[in-house]
Formats: sequence, structure tokens, C-alpha cells
Amino acid sequence: MRKLTKPYFITLEGVEGSGKSSQIDSIIKYLEGRGVEVLATREPGGTELADKIRRLLVEPHQEPLKPLAELLLYNAARLQHVTQVLRPALNAGRSVVCDRYTDATVAYQAYGRQLPLGQVTQVNEWATEGLHPDLTFLLDCPPALGLERSRARLQAESSQETRFETEELVFHERVRAGYLELAERQKERFVIIDASQTSDQVSTALLQTLEERLES
Repeated sequence: MRKLTKPYFITLEGVEGSGKSSQIDSIIKYLEGRGVEVLATREPGGTELADKIRRLLVEPHQEPLKPLAELLLYNAARLQHVTQVLRPALNAGRSVVCDRYTDATVAYQAYGRQLPLGQVTQVNEWATEGLHPDLTFLLDCPPALGLERSRARLQAESSQETRFETEELVFHERVRAGYLELAERQKERFVIIDASQTSDQVSTALLQTLEERLES
């Protein structure tokens, strides 16, 4: 792979259990093995304050969280993340690989929660100050399969981040449909990977596509 002429902002997206976290490790190793300085991060999270907001969003609570409040919390965390982590890293010449970003908010809050798409997009733009990914991998799999994987992983890890795993399957079906519609509208940025395959198969397809995109 030729030397990159600029830092790249790469995001991974997908429904619960699509395997984003494990594939980020593959991307990092691939890029670092070619001398690229790279930062791995995630949303919601990435800063001390954003990590605290994350717990409000992904752990279950007695008080129901209103969809609009959920949208605003995601973007409060995002604004901290963009200004304190993402922009400084990119401005310093480091590439960034992020587990979820604004596409997740569109898929989950606009399609899943059925908030107005224009409202979600506008709030995202405020929080990101116009910072968009160069390349987005959509790890696509049937939501029923993803939920089965995710619930098994959370149980094995004794994780409390179970709030979205308790949503009905129809919610996750809407999220997947939202992701696929985003990918169809922005083919130049999105690459869809079949995440129903084994982890090794997904990694092979992802890294092959990554090399092709970064060489072009």
C-alpha cells in the first residue's frame, strides 16, 4: 500500500452484534503494519464526559428515555468527542477508526425511533461541525442473528450495556433498513460487508476493500 497522503477518518456501522468491535482491531493492525499512525475510538464515548453519557444511553434505567432526549444525549457526547478527540487527531496527521458515528444516530433515532430525519440530521451537523467520515464500512447482518450474538457476548462479559438488546426485533429491523438506505444514497462512502459470515471471512473482505479504497 502506498503512503497515505492524508489522515483518513474511517467508521464502522451496523446493528447490534454485527461484529464492529472485533473488526476495528483488524483494521488497526493492518494500518499500523503499514506505518500509519492511527487512533481507535468509539461512540458514544471517547472522552471522560462522553463515557459518562454513554452509560445513560446503553444501560437500562427505570425512567424511560424520551427519543428526543436520547438524540440530544448522543450528540452532547459527540460534540465532546469531535472537539477533544477526532479533530485534534486528524489535524495532527493521525488516521481515526471509530466504532459508530452519525450514521448510527440516523439509523437508530430517525429510522428506529422514527424521529424526523431532518431533525436528526440537523442536530448531527451541529454536533460534528461538519466533520464527516472518508470511508464507512456497514457490517450488515439480519438483526435476529445480531441480537443472538450480542446477547451471548453481553452475558459472557457480565455487561450492563443491555438497553438496546431489550428492544423488539421490529425496532432493529427498522434500524437495519435505515442503514441500507443510507448506504444506497451514499455509495461513494459506504462499503457493505456481509457480517453473517465468520469473523475471519468478514476481516478478509474488509481489509481487501480497505486496501483497494486507500490505493485509489
